[in-house]
Amino acid sequence: MTLDLVQVRADFPILTREINGHPLVYLDSANTSQKPRQVLEAMQDHQERHNGNVSRSVHTLGTEATAAYEGAREKIAAFIGAARPEEVVFTKNSTEAINLVAWTASDFLSLGPGDEIVVSEMEHHSNLVPWQLLCQRTGATLRWFGVTDEGRLDESQLDELVNERTKLVSVVHMSNILGTINDPARIVARAHEVGALVMLDCSQSVPHFPVNVADLGVDFIAFTGHKMLGPTGIGALWGRYELLERMPPFLAGGSTIETVTMAGTTFAPPPARFEGGTPPITEAIGLGAAVDYLNKLGMENIHRHEQEITAYALKALADVPGVTIFGPGTPEGRGGTVSFAVDGVHPHDVGQILDDLGVEVRVGHHCARPVCTRFGVPAMTRASFYLYTTTDEIDALARGLEQVRKVFA
Repeated sequence: MTLDLVQVRADFPILTREINGHPLVYLDSANTSQKPRQVLEAMQDHQERHNGNVSRSVHTLGTEATAAYEGAREKIAAFIGAARPEEVVFTKNSTEAINLVAWTASDFLSLGPGDEIVVSEMEHHSNLVPWQLLCQRTGATLRWFGVTDEGRLDESQLDELVNERTKLVSVVHMSNILGTINDPARIVARAHEVGALVMLDCSQSVPHFPVNVADLGVDFIAFTGHKMLGPTGIGALWGRYELLERMPPFLAGGSTIETVTMAGTTFAPPPARFEGGTPPITEAIGLGAAVDYLNKLGMENIHRHEQEITAYALKALADVPGVTIFGPGTPEGRGGTVSFAVDGVHPHDVGQILDDLGVEVRVGHHCARPVCTRFGVPAMTRASFYLYTTTDEIDALARGLEQVRKVFA
């Protein structure tokens, strides 16, 4: 099915805005996506009619809130192919989900000197810094996959990098800066062969194409709501239930406990043991509504649309003199994120001129500074697309870059 972009865009109130007298061209969805009315209305309805705390009362509002909150968990579990809803732990974002595993890993993996954690040079800082800190705390060693000149993960040293000392491998599923989609199959097979666990940062994949944790064969994934039409402040960790059962609490407190005495505490089974305190109830409900919206359009249809938009963008940008594209040069094995440089122009200047024309892109190192270092640039300009992006918006970007070249000629 082809997406009806006129109908889709009508669901997003913000897309009717003007910026500096120009129609809004929003090309920053890899940073945060916009929200359809259906998500906004679901959150407003909950606040207006069903607001109560979860799991702490038997009154009507509390019961309704609990049903809606756990209903959202069920929707999200089904969306990613989880075996059971209890495998989904609500967090405030991908960063917290990754940190949850990193901070508990020293206990349930018994990490120490001689052990190794493997990441990649392609990672967002949120899937790099927590593992650096874990290695500092435990004496374990951090190792990493490199990135090829084409922007692909370099797996040529897989068997040497992932070995009998490896306890966990954590890599990105789709790069937030290069757009590269990594096939984790070989890494998963090798990691499990040597008894290591595998985590995927799915922040950029779950929103954009079908992701099924059973098919991936990994042990953990992390993703976030605000990149998939949902609100900020809500994300999720998925983990195999038998692993979650082995992990200690991350943030202890209310809702995490089974029994408490002055002498000691026993903890609730997952996911409650990881969801201390009052959770982001309205945000979880909003994320559940976002999943409903994505399911209605169909993730295969969304992915097909983004591949077409990406192919169009790669050609349009390649036709602009002085523009260098980073990452894979074809839409195969890449998602709707295109980072580039304009010869002789700092990305901040590129972003400012484009904003003057109503074109919203991201500039900087995109929380992936090692990638910028790998390609010898201080920063990149990034345009990123989603289910509401049109070819007209790509044309506006290309025209804007022509204007950038004229200003700095």
